[in-house]
Amino acid sequence: MTDIDDSTAPGPLIVRYADRESGDVRIGVRTAGKISPLPGLTRLSDLLTLPLAQIRDRVESAAAPSADEQDVLLLPPADGRMEVWASGVTYERSREARVEESTQATVYEQVYEAERPELFFKSVPWRVVTDREPIGVRSDSAVDVPEPELAVVANAHAEIVGYTVCNDVSSRQIEGDNPLYLPQAKIYAGSCALAAGIRPAWLVDDPHDLDISLTVDRGGHVLYSGTTSTRRMHRRIESLVEWLFRADHFPEGVVLATGTGLVPGLEMTLRRGDEVRIEISWVGSLTNPVVEGKAAMDWLLSPDTVRSRENGR
Repeated sequence: MTDIDDSTAPGPLIVRYADRESGDVRIGVRTAGKISPLPGLTRLSDLLTLPLAQIRDRVESAAAPSADEQDVLLLPPADGRMEVWASGVTYERSREARVEESTQATVYEQVYEAERPELFFKSVPWRVVTDREPIGVRSDSAVDVPEPELAVVANAHAEIVGYTVCNDVSSRQIEGDNPLYLPQAKIYAGSCALAAGIRPAWLVDDPHDLDISLTVDRGGHVLYSGTTSTRRMHRRIESLVEWLFRADHFPEGVVLATGTGLVPGLEMTLRRGDEVRIEISWVGSLTNPVVEGKAAMDWLLSPDTVRSRENGR
């Protein structure tokens, strides 16, 4: 069963889900373990073509519950022509960590203070994993870390529709060797995880006042644990979204991770068998086991959505 914590965040979550028998994919609203379908929608990207007011109306007038959560397979909140992007150096701790690891430290200090933020492409929808599915570390990197981030889901009209949890898994060694290696450090099989539920924006009073926690477990023992808050974010979320849309179109919506304020020291690296858990108050949680190497993520290539995701877990 997918791990979504509603204990501190009552109210609905927008979800993608598949029938375990037929494999048919639908969009719905999850409330207290029950799934209510959004009629006429099979793709999240179709919902995100609509203006925010229409999306809210659809969500608040969802059909009566038709299934229990355990009877469906919850899927990553990305499909169609959606994209996943990410922001860098938006917290002071992120700046410090990037300066510590990099042979070109000044570039990170400069972008932290600059008007223009660091924004980079992270993933296409088919590479995104969700709760309880494995994240990956590169076999050619000695230092790989989880990066817990609040992610914004925006529609085609650059309106913030909701929030979810992102793990922007990264190779600190590869990026530290040279900032031009950023795509290799950030974009590879198993590097992007999103929680299955999207918390509607109208249910989050202040996205700049959310607690974020990260725990890495190894063999039943806590290897790393830390907390931060979006209060420490150096940039405004709405500004990041505005910059992202300045010179590009996202006709079926986009997910934008807003940067991390929790970065373990260089002495810690993820290893195969670790488990990573991220929690963001009022938004949800995300738990993933760790695998290593390209072959461990081959299940994403399967054309059978239900079977491949069941096997991947």
